[in-house]
Amino acid sequence: MASTTMEQGGGASRAVPEASERIDPRRMVAFVIMVFGMFMSILDIQIVSASLAEIQAGLSASSNEVSWVQTSYLIAEVIAIPLSGFLSRAFGTRILFALSAGGFTVASFLCGLTSSIDQMILWRAVQGFLGAGMIPTVFASAYTIFPRSKFAIVTPVIGLVATLAPTIGPTIGGYITDAMSWHWLFFINVVPGIGITLGVWALVDFDKPDFDLLSRFDWWGLLTMAGFLGAMEYVLEEGPQYEWLQDDSVAICAAICVVSGVAFFYRVLTAEEPIVDIRAFADRNFAIGSLFSFCVGMGLYGLTYLYPRYLAEVRGYSPIMIGETMFVSGAAMFLTAPLVGRLMNKVDPRAMIGAGLVLFAAGAWLMTWVTKDYDFHELLWPQILRGVGIMLAMIPVNNIALGTLAPERMKNASGLFNLTRNLGGAVGLALINTVLDDRTDLHISRLHDAVNWGNASAVDLLNSFTQRFQGMGDAPMMALKQLSLLVHRQAVVMGYADAFFLLTFFYLGLSLLSIFVSKPKPGAGSADAH
Repeated sequence: MASTTMEQGGGASRAVPEASERIDPRRMVAFVIMVFGMFMSILDIQIVSASLAEIQAGLSASSNEVSWVQTSYLIAEVIAIPLSGFLSRAFGTRILFALSAGGFTVASFLCGLTSSIDQMILWRAVQGFLGAGMIPTVFASAYTIFPRSKFAIVTPVIGLVATLAPTIGPTIGGYITDAMSWHWLFFINVVPGIGITLGVWALVDFDKPDFDLLSRFDWWGLLTMAGFLGAMEYVLEEGPQYEWLQDDSVAICAAICVVSGVAFFYRVLTAEEPIVDIRAFADRNFAIGSLFSFCVGMGLYGLTYLYPRYLAEVRGYSPIMIGETMFVSGAAMFLTAPLVGRLMNKVDPRAMIGAGLVLFAAGAWLMTWVTKDYDFHELLWPQILRGVGIMLAMIPVNNIALGTLAPERMKNASGLFNLTRNLGGAVGLALINTVLDDRTDLHISRLHDAVNWGNASAVDLLNSFTQRFQGMGDAPMMALKQLSLLVHRQAVVMGYADAFFLLTFFYLGLSLLSIFVSKPKPGAGSADAH
């Protein structure tokens, strides 16, 4: 009898971990719905990038004004992402995500209806601010509602969405604009947004709200954080094209960024209930994981910008052609994610991060030989290496940064972690634009010095152009213009090569940092948010 009891007891004790490993189907469905919401929010960062010319024409906007269709979204999003940690604790996952998804949907609909650039900028800012709450909430939920044994399934999904969405954004945007109109870049969010809002409201039960936190909301913290992050995003977006501090608006925003930054950090370190708890960075793995996230974000968003710009500026591709060419990276990411999930339980994550960064650097290295004739076939392997490398690096980084934190720290830390990726993207774009502009100007100067009457090849080419334009007007002047265009295009291509060269050595150096990461211990952290 005693042995039977012991067996029954032993069986019961063995059943406990088995039960704890089971995932509630209701929670799984709720999580999948939330992932779709996160995908929609991240996708909308880049979905307009291939269609800005059409939006500019439709709203009778200038080139400077239409750039704010993206900039306003990014500034609002970068302010809201760290705020989501506090709001998620106050409202709970269910209310915050439903409000974010519902507000994002309404703002999307209003973006599609807008008839002026001012209205578009306003609603894009609202769209970015409200939609931002969905991104870190999904990350936090993934690491709190699922047991650690399921991370190999769950984290590749959120890692894939976070990297794939900005990569295929220009592709999807180009197809939608070509098939219908730019208005549908926003209308397409309405039906899924309604479904996500209702689904989350009906199914999410991960945690309880703590409305008492709202009485201690730090308005000064919000104001200083908005000034700090918003001004920083503006400086990074606008600085490269306006010679940085030589422009008054950039200089003023830089000053606001510095002053607000000092006030913000003082506030979060002294407030009773800080709007953002930066003490998460005291955790070594979280700090190093966030650094990797920042640096990977530079490449993720930087190359999503660099490839389309090359294809448009040098090759003269249309948005559809750019989308079809860029689809290779997205396909590589999609196919790599399940493989990375399988490797996570078998391979040291530090080795995966190092290998991913080396592959990313190899893809950039292949592009250092870029010429004006690089086409789909020449871009194939660089894009495959980029897609595989990003997934190999990003998914283990997510686990290292968030996988060992206690559940009560997860919501706040998730906001900070996602912020680092977005800020990395902003810094990457600013640096790439600066490198392209400066190196192109340098190459133009050097090529103009080399293309002179003492250069036999240049003289032969000029004579060839002159003969071609005979009978078409001022042939010598037309020939000089044609030669100048060739020189400028070659300088531009050389500028792209320099940018890829810098990315190569940056990511090779970053791969060495992976040896300083502590390997996450199995079972660290808790699997349940309750």
